[in-house]
Parts: sequence; C-alpha cells; structure tokens
Amino acid sequence: MSTVLIVGAGGVGNVVVHKCVKVPEVFDKIILASRTLEKCKKIASALNRPILVEQLDADDVKQTVSLIKKYKPDMILNIALPYQDLPLMDAALETGVDYLDTANYEPPDIAKFEYKWQWAYHDRFKKRGIMALLGSGFDPGVTNVFCAYAAKHHFDEIYYVDIVDCNAGDHGKAFATNFNPEINIREITQKGKYWENGKWNEIEPMSVSQMFDFPEVGPRKAYLLYHEEEESLVKHIKGLKRIRFWMTFGEQYLTHLRVLQNVGMTSIEPVEYEGQKIVPLQFLKALLPEPASLAENYKGKTCIGCIFEGVKDGKSKKIFIYNVCDHHECYKEVGGNAVSYTTGVPAMIGAKMMLTGVWRGEGVFNMEQFDPDPFMEDLNRYGLPWKEIQL
Repeated sequence: MSTVLIVGAGGVGNVVVHKCVKVPEVFDKIILASRTLEKCKKIASALNRPILVEQLDADDVKQTVSLIKKYKPDMILNIALPYQDLPLMDAALETGVDYLDTANYEPPDIAKFEYKWQWAYHDRFKKRGIMALLGSGFDPGVTNVFCAYAAKHHFDEIYYVDIVDCNAGDHGKAFATNFNPEINIREITQKGKYWENGKWNEIEPMSVSQMFDFPEVGPRKAYLLYHEEEESLVKHIKGLKRIRFWMTFGEQYLTHLRVLQNVGMTSIEPVEYEGQKIVPLQFLKALLPEPASLAENYKGKTCIGCIFEGVKDGKSKKIFIYNVCDHHECYKEVGGNAVSYTTGVPAMIGAKMMLTGVWRGEGVFNMEQFDPDPFMEDLNRYGLPWKEIQL
C-alpha cells in the first residue's frame, strides 16, 4: 500500500483520483492538491472513500516540498499543466520521491514542447535513486506502449508508424477544447513536424491531411501535427523509417480557430490593454468553457491507436492497435468525458506499475522503455480495452 500526492484537479485529475480510489490495495492514501481548493473538494465529495485535499501552487517548489514533507508520499502524480513539470521534478529531487506526468514540459513563453528539458534530469534522478516516468497518458503514453507491444510480439523491425487520434464526440458547444484551452490551441497552431529517413521535416500548421477509416466511428479527415511521443519513439523503435501523428478536427472547430487566429486571439505575445499587459490566448481561455464541464452532455466516441508497418520473419506486415472509448459511458462511471478518461486511466496504471515495482528504474524514462505486457493487461482491466486488426 502506498501514499500518493496527485497534483491537478481538472478533468483528467478527476479521472485519476476516481481510478486510484478503486484500487485501494495500491493507492492506500491519496492527497489531491490544486491551486483551486474548491475543485479538490468537489472531486473528493463524489468519491466512495475519503481522500485528503490541499491547496498548492505547483510553480512554487518550496510549497510542494513542504507538502511532501507533511505527508511523505511515495510518489507525485503530476496531472497539472506542462508548465509545472520542471518545478515538480525539482521538488521530487529535493525530497527523494518518484515522479510521473502525462505531458512533456512546455515553457510558458514559447509554443514549443520537447523532452530535452526533462531528459536533462536523468543523471540527477539516477544519483538520487528515484524514478521519473514521462508521458503516462494516452498520446503520449498508451501509444508508446502500443509501439513496445508491437515490437515485442508482432515485428522484427517496424518501418512506419502512424499515430491516429480521432474524437468523434459532440459536446453541443459552438467552440470548446477537450483539455486545457491554452495548451490545446498552442499545440495545434504551431508548425507540424514528422520524422522520416533520419531527419525531422517541418510543415505549415494543419497543411497536410488525409482520410482514415476509424473502427466504430467511420471515415474522418485527420491533420498531421507534431506530438511529443514521436521524439522518444524515434530513439527506441528498431528499424524505424518514418513516424507521423494525425488528429481529427471538425469543420466548425477549424472555422472558429481560423477566425480566432486571424484576429490575434491565439497569440501568446502580451498586448497592452487599458494600462496592463494581457496575453490574448490566456484571455480566450477565460472565455471558453471549462473542459471538465463538457462531460455531462458529451455524446459519441474516441478512437486512438497506432498503425504499424514492418517485417516479421522476412514477411511484410501491417496492423492497427487501438482503443475506442465512449464519452457517455465515461461520464456515467467517473463524471468525465472520454478525452479526460483516456488520459487519466493510463496515469493511474503507470503509477501502479511503479508503486508495485513492475516497472522500476533509476533516472528519467519514457513508457516504451518497459515491458508493455502488464500495462496492456491493465488497460483491459481498468476501462480502456484495446483491439488489434490486420490491415
């Protein structure tokens, strides 16, 4: 049995807490902390066993260190924003506790994300004798584990990987984002990027698209974006020649986004307004619906997975490993939507892998560096059953 400090009480944090509560043999004592204490209390009130709640500014390393010293958790689950990754890793280093997150670090003043900042912690974590598991969500996270599973069971070499992410749900809003609006819009308005033949290739935002036929959803147009798991998978997949990431967007969403971009509302550059500096994207975030509020009326499904091409025993092979998740079923179980659910469940499973010693190491690791089988088994056990088909 273990004590965990969960930082972040948004839609994903809500799912993580609900799922941890259901595995008391691993998560014995849970502390939920957020900048907004009321969010923690609201989540706690919906649970069938008690947890502790605390207010925390995760940007303040000293505050986090004090909280860790107070409760002595075995690990930190960072379900806050990517901006908080480094301060929370600093607190983990100072106190000697393990660390897990769901998305890689992104500096507030640059719309760019990459692993270099967090990988730079490897030697310090190793020297301290503690472990950091990066990107234990769905994409990144489960998609990395799908890659490790395919490499272990289906291929001698994987040549091509296409990670495909489809949200075919409808929340009934004119324009809203499924997770933090600031992070979501920064992600899709920066230039796209993919890796092929040993180098990265950059494209204009949303300039390349193609149709995919998603199981249980049907044909949808998906756009080529850059996504962080590509960076680590390039290092770890044997024989890789190309990896790309694709995500679907509805026409209504794209029309709103284009208008907002054209009038400057997606900019992260501060502007002067009535004597004070404001960041347009942060102001837009304040106007948009809270992602967690979308769950109740969300209908439809998500389909996320990896299309693999490679060779096994000298023969060409192509398969698709994927999960389909229903928004309404997620709401009935944990009061969240499928986007939060598909991120929150893998965060709990990743923490379980670490706390039970199934995945263990000293330093900073990505998901594909460990045995995928126990994680894949737990996906089926805890609500994200996966399938594989020959293509």
